[in-house]
Amino acid sequence: EIKGLTRAGRRALELGDARGALGCFRKALRLSGGTASPRLRRVCAFNLGAAYVETGKPEKGLEFLLQSQPSEGESEEHLADFYFNIGAAHEGLQDFPKALKYFGKASGHDGAAQAGSRAGTRVQMGCCYLGMREPVRAARCFLEAARTYAAAASPEATAVALSRASSSMLQSRRFRAAEIAGVLAQCRSLCDSLPDPALRGKLYNDIGLGYSQLHIFSLAAESFEQALALCRDEPDRRGEAALLQNLGAAHNALHSFGTALGWHRRAAALHSRSHQQLTLLVLLEVLAQDGAPCPSPIPGALGNRRAQGQCFGNLAYACSRLGNHEAAAENYLHALQAFRDSGDVQGQWQACEGLGAAWFHLRDPQKAIGHYKEAL
Repeated sequence: EIKGLTRAGRRALELGDARGALGCFRKALRLSGGTASPRLRRVCAFNLGAAYVETGKPEKGLEFLLQSQPSEGESEEHLADFYFNIGAAHEGLQDFPKALKYFGKASGHDGAAQAGSRAGTRVQMGCCYLGMREPVRAARCFLEAARTYAAAASPEATAVALSRASSSMLQSRRFRAAEIAGVLAQCRSLCDSLPDPALRGKLYNDIGLGYSQLHIFSLAAESFEQALALCRDEPDRRGEAALLQNLGAAHNALHSFGTALGWHRRAAALHSRSHQQLTLLVLLEVLAQDGAPCPSPIPGALGNRRAQGQCFGNLAYACSRLGNHEAAAENYLHALQAFRDSGDVQGQWQACEGLGAAWFHLRDPQKAIGHYKEAL
């Protein structure tokens, strides 16, 4: 009966039925208490503890995992699993130094384990280093994991590890642009062969954001278009709106302002159809005129109204560069209202600055001065 409950619990976990899985493992642990096998009780405690950790209850999971301490003579694989799950519990509790200690112990016992297990441990260590704000170490862990996954012929896991590595490398500002571009290129080369369209779309978007931060906007635009083609059939169109916004921003940076107009308009229209709060990965790349420094890319936008304001701001900038200053002024006004609605102060002064420039070109210095004062 215990074996059957254990199998049922694992199936439930695979199907995402956390409640059902925990119920099976709890019952198996109760039944194991009536047996004469301490090892069986340890195995059942381990299964329940690992399930609690996997379902987002690390404190409860740690309680049962500590009851499953392996005895001397246990196999290396069991020791590696035990230490890995103890590490995962501490990671869930955000005790990253202790988590790293146990992940390190897991690595020391996984010599005979499958490559995927070794790489998975490196990924978790990378996540801990990110939690400790050490992106250089995180990047190295993700790169090592990618190499191990690649050796095990696991392209999906390799691509995800490369994507996380590139993001950490960019965050650290300690790697050369050529190194980061190389990692992005490796990740991109794997994407076409991945069977999961949702994963491919996410990776292409992340790759585009990476190229944008490197100012390689032609490859960024190509990556965003590849991501866009994979999300058009999704019922929730918020991801599509973010990609359209990214595409428009990339074409602004390429000075392809005529092409950019269409992307900006489509993005603004889609953002206007939803008012739910969410975090979207977007790129705001409004290049300043006359050699003035441009603001850094903003990696996320909170709420569709703010994202819509960014679209109008990008659209206004494209209009101004095409010499259509009336359209620029109109869209900067739309942007200003959206930023006011969402409480984005930086967006408000940028829109006011844009309005000042538009009215200056429209030969109305009084209005221009008024907007520049408002920006100040």
